[in-house]
Amino acid sequence: MTQNWHIGVIGGSGLAAGIGLDSAQEIEVASPFGLPSSAVTTGMLEGVRLTFLPRHGPGHAVPPSAVNYRANIDVLKRSGVTDLVALSAIGSLNPNMVPGHFVAVDQFIDRTSGRPGSFFGPGLVAHVSLADPVCARLSAGLVAAAQAAGATVHAGGCYVAIEGPQFSTRAESKLYRKWGGDVIGMTAMPEARLAREAELPYALLGMVTDYDSWRDGDEADVGEIMAVMKRNVEQAANVLRALAKSLPKSRSASPIDQALEHAVMTAPAARDPALVAKLQAVAGRVLNG
Repeated sequence: MTQNWHIGVIGGSGLAAGIGLDSAQEIEVASPFGLPSSAVTTGMLEGVRLTFLPRHGPGHAVPPSAVNYRANIDVLKRSGVTDLVALSAIGSLNPNMVPGHFVAVDQFIDRTSGRPGSFFGPGLVAHVSLADPVCARLSAGLVAAAQAAGATVHAGGCYVAIEGPQFSTRAESKLYRKWGGDVIGMTAMPEARLAREAELPYALLGMVTDYDSWRDGDEADVGEIMAVMKRNVEQAANVLRALAKSLPKSRSASPIDQALEHAVMTAPAARDPALVAKLQAVAGRVLNG
């Protein structure tokens, strides 16, 4: 079965104006999981519907640990998004991934703590597969789009998600390299987990801003990071435009569209009605069947 593309984008607060959406509208979308980071901005880009949500809210007021990841994914699902692109600033743990480069992440190591990591819970249990947490089709499209936009992009990389808001100690940074981490950031988890539970194909394009602190004498410098981020905003907008141009006219089904097909464990009679009601946007396809 085919359908129209509707690309959701979660990114930095300064990206919305730079995308250049046609017929852009800002819409407040309510979620039973609380307040999202912001209203969404929806419009058309190269004939494709695109809906943008600033992860840290207007003016970058929400720190990584306080982002309401569940509400953000829920409102994008309610907005009709079919696929989800995450744009994030990242530090590099890999000498080949230098500041200014882009990385299409394909794996994660989750070191966050205390963040609600699932839409499900007591009264409605579900287990989705997360072995391959990124949509290969969408990620490949981002790589091709970044190349078309003239960016240097790496196809694949392991993202270490840390709690923050502080950057890593030097010992931590060196440890993450030994674990096989290529890049490091503070926001991809539980974002990627929740996208899978919401049956949204997810891909993350990271923008390298610094070398973290694994190199002796180096440390993450906020001023330098902000300067690189500012340069990358225009490039990121160009990547999104190239992606929209490259998409086939209609969207064929993805296996991730059915991620919940056999994931719900709780028998219908034992399900918590209140949680079932909250999950109508995320999981209504399987809960109402």
